[in-house]
Amino acid sequence: MIIDYKDVNDLNRYKIMSDTVVPRPIAWIVTEDEGVINAAPFSYFVPLSSNPAVVIVSIGQKEEGVPKDSLHNILKHKKATICFVNKDNTEDVKKCANMLDKEQSEIDEYNIEVQKVLEDFPPMISSTQTALFCDFYQQVDIPGKTTPIILEVKKQFLEDGRLTERMHVNVENVGRSGAYFKAMVDL
Repeated sequence: MIIDYKDVNDLNRYKIMSDTVVPRPIAWIVTEDEGVINAAPFSYFVPLSSNPAVVIVSIGQKEEGVPKDSLHNILKHKKATICFVNKDNTEDVKKCANMLDKEQSEIDEYNIEVQKVLEDFPPMISSTQTALFCDFYQQVDIPGKTTPIILEVKKQFLEDGRLTERMHVNVENVGRSGAYFKAMVDL
């Protein structure tokens, strides 16, 4: 299922986003440049607003003055696909934390399956239960070695059966609590 955010009212968009982006999520940000698919894990992002539907991610540097590939690719191509991690793919996301050269793809290096579901966006990780297809919205200039980027969610993939009649999302995202990954559970 693809949800087109322009067709969802503010309250339901808020429910979908807030049920999806919890607690401090672990997700791949998938970008592309010159045929290389970059899939970098991030846990430093949160939703900012449901109208416009935006999230913010802080991206560090590879080394002094050299942006990480994700930042370079987002600023160049203005597109990113955020794929949330679940219990079935935590080992893959851990591997992707290793620093690779710009010409190397985590997808190829670690044999991670992807699928191109929307032509205008980078592919998504096939094992994700939900993914956000985003356009670059704005860069936030702050002092330090990270660059906050605001991404506008244009569309969202949800596995069939994960959206309730009341527009709540039921996914098994893995979040980050300190240095540990934690699965989301019902209380």
